[in-house]
Amino acid sequence: MTKSLVRRVTAGLALAALIAAPAAAQTRLTLADAIKRATDHSEALAIARAGESRADADLQRARSARMPQVSFAGTYERTLASEFSSALASTGPVCAPLSVDATRPLADRLAEIERAAGCGGIGSSFNFGDLPFGQRNVYRASLSFAQALYSGGRIAAQQTQADLSRRNATLATTSAEAQLTLEVTRAFYDAALSDRLAAIAESGHAQASAAYDQTKISFDAGRQPEFELLRAQVARDNQRPLMIRRRADRDIAYLRLRQLLELPATDALVLDIDLDQDGSAPPALFAEALTRDRAATATADRASVQQAQVAVQVREAGVQIARADRLPSIGLSSSLSPVGYPSGGVFPSFGDFRTNWTLGATVQMPIFTGQRLRANELSARADLAEAEARLKQARELSELDAATARQDLTAAEAVWEASAGTIQQAERAYQIAELRNREGLSTQLELSDSRLSLQMAQANRAQAARDLQVARARVALQPNLPVGAR
Repeated sequence: MTKSLVRRVTAGLALAALIAAPAAAQTRLTLADAIKRATDHSEALAIARAGESRADADLQRARSARMPQVSFAGTYERTLASEFSSALASTGPVCAPLSVDATRPLADRLAEIERAAGCGGIGSSFNFGDLPFGQRNVYRASLSFAQALYSGGRIAAQQTQADLSRRNATLATTSAEAQLTLEVTRAFYDAALSDRLAAIAESGHAQASAAYDQTKISFDAGRQPEFELLRAQVARDNQRPLMIRRRADRDIAYLRLRQLLELPATDALVLDIDLDQDGSAPPALFAEALTRDRAATATADRASVQQAQVAVQVREAGVQIARADRLPSIGLSSSLSPVGYPSGGVFPSFGDFRTNWTLGATVQMPIFTGQRLRANELSARADLAEAEARLKQARELSELDAATARQDLTAAEAVWEASAGTIQQAERAYQIAELRNREGLSTQLELSDSRLSLQMAQANRAQAARDLQVARARVALQPNLPVGAR
């Protein structure tokens, strides 16, 4: 069967599928469209971007430690019962208050004192209502101010950590985008490959069926023995399980692609790709990146290596914070607190407020902590040593991963070039075998071998195109991919 006939059979099967499901929506998809849609709907990217927002908040929180801290608090208290109620209940003296006239004789002045003492007139002019004890209504307002003056480098180290964490979050998002792009590219070409393999299997089944029909006609005419008819029937029936398996693989590949793109299962995807020709040039998305020197992305430019470097710097700042805990911290604070006691009614007037205003400085320095600070510093230094070891490990793995990706691409290019003329040769061989079988010059075994060789050549060509494009994508995305991403 010629290549044009294979394409006609494939087109006919696709048309039959469309006729069978006229209500299903169709989505024609290119690789660029697939990557864009996956980027817009990816949960992994949403998580990474949430990490960036969290890092922004942590950075703002770290910066706020350098700024003055001003707060306000206001309270209202209603006293229902108080031990000072009896004192506050006194409304005034029961007699005239003490009034001593210094010009009068001593006896008169003593008599005045005895009179006032006897009726409670001494001290009765004092207004207990002016005291804060047990007042029915109390209003308090407090305006507080605090400013850190010296922290032994702790605040600077915390801000450095926050800056590095923000950079790490950006690298994580970039890495997630690259990983998603590679996953979508692989799923896209896997679906295209499964399409092609299903078409090859269907074409092989059609060829075997046609050969069986031809052999049966020859058998009925007495030109072919029963053994050849049985071989033709077995060859046809052997093609059917392969065709069913390929169709199932195609359904699974399309399901995976739909999941990545958040597409409903009812939409019929049509991939805008031809694997027989697609390997000749890289996808436009990766063409520019593939022109770079492949060795330049081995270590320093890798996102994973940069993340390991950031982790080392974060641990170094952690050591500085642990050391700063041993140093004194100095702060300035002030508090302005008006307190209002209403002289009449529930709400105070402006004159009912009294003011408390303080200004102070605080110095804190640990003297004995039971080796807690030393333990914190040892833990921070251990974290730093671990981060440095992980950085070295990341560099080594990155170099190995980059070399592996380059070798995979070189091998994929070689396989693609080697499969260039195989299909045409296999098609020509099958045409000759088909003609020889039809004329009675060969057996079904020769025809089956030619058909199998043709199917293998077509499958190898499609597989080579898929592997080549995925290898190109992996090399192009290498700077931002996690180490070991396949």
